[in-house]
Amino acid sequence: MSRHDFGNEGNMRVDRRTFIKGCTMAAAALGLSETMVPKLVAAATSAQRPPVVWLHFQECTGCTESLLRASHPDIGRLILDIISLDYHETVMAAAGHQAEQVLQETISKYDGKFICVVEGGIPTKDGGIYCKIGGRTAVDILAEVAPKAAAVIAIGTCASFGGIQAAKPNPTGAVGVRDLVKNTPIINIPGCPPNPISFLGTVLHYLTFKRLPRTDQLGRPLFAYGREIHDQCERRAHFDEGRFVEQFGDEAHRQGFCLYKVGCKGPGTFSNCPAVRFNGVGAWPVGVGHGCIGCTEPEFWDTMTPFYERLPGVTIPGGGKGIVTGATSVGMKILGVTAAAVGIHAAVGIGKRVVKCKKCNNTPDEQE
Repeated sequence: MSRHDFGNEGNMRVDRRTFIKGCTMAAAALGLSETMVPKLVAAATSAQRPPVVWLHFQECTGCTESLLRASHPDIGRLILDIISLDYHETVMAAAGHQAEQVLQETISKYDGKFICVVEGGIPTKDGGIYCKIGGRTAVDILAEVAPKAAAVIAIGTCASFGGIQAAKPNPTGAVGVRDLVKNTPIINIPGCPPNPISFLGTVLHYLTFKRLPRTDQLGRPLFAYGREIHDQCERRAHFDEGRFVEQFGDEAHRQGFCLYKVGCKGPGTFSNCPAVRFNGVGAWPVGVGHGCIGCTEPEFWDTMTPFYERLPGVTIPGGGKGIVTGATSVGMKILGVTAAAVGIHAAVGIGKRVVKCKKCNNTPDEQE
């Protein structure tokens, strides 16, 4: 399904207002000023739209589904207006031998110019037999396609780090793209699924600046994964003040207190989930009362489970009493110490005066 096929469906194209809105949202997510929006729009509307080969391996297609179903604006259609999606098993019309022919023609025609998007982990055990497409293993397909791509975008935690398939004991030997591809630029957009804005922002950054955005040590774009969820969460104030949900459904839960004690992994998870909501409707798991499960992190299934138990190694402010309560307690202690010091000082002063008065055979009252 190329951009030409998509564009011919007149009622499917994104109107200019939606297009500008989408680019503005992406610019905000990227941390760019409004003055950069025209440049993003110019890059996105260029006649030279990058061909995209989208590979599916060990996954549930949730990343594609969340992307294509995104709304406010319709990011799925927006992305399809920006790129030329030449190969994508889920949405392309061709199937079987025709689909494989499209793949071969695309990577040959656009050698070194297309973007390869990978969705799903890659099984490596037993020669990679646990995932085959057109009679070839995922390992072989990736080894053929990735070196010919200008860049690889690993979308979702499975493609980024192996995902749930790589959970112990990892029976298929599932790994992420970065474990197999070494000489092609790779950027990871993890999440189960990731926010469509993170993908859109990455694509627009690439089109506008001709390079992938800056990443952290795990290859994730800093604009989307540069801060902990915990630091952006609307429940953070409750954490700081020691107000926690002890059990789902309790009064604290109804009042929207911090979910750390019932398993929220926000203090150990990096993502923009609190700041950039799915579909622009304001909802996200923590906001509606369920803790973060840490799905954007490597080995999240092994390191973040059990999901309803506390994440270890997190220091609770004030020993569980909160910053204000703790500060008040410390303040009272300081006042107590100060008062004691004043009392001692006064006692010493009176003692000196008594000694002085005795030397002159007068009482303190007489001296005054």
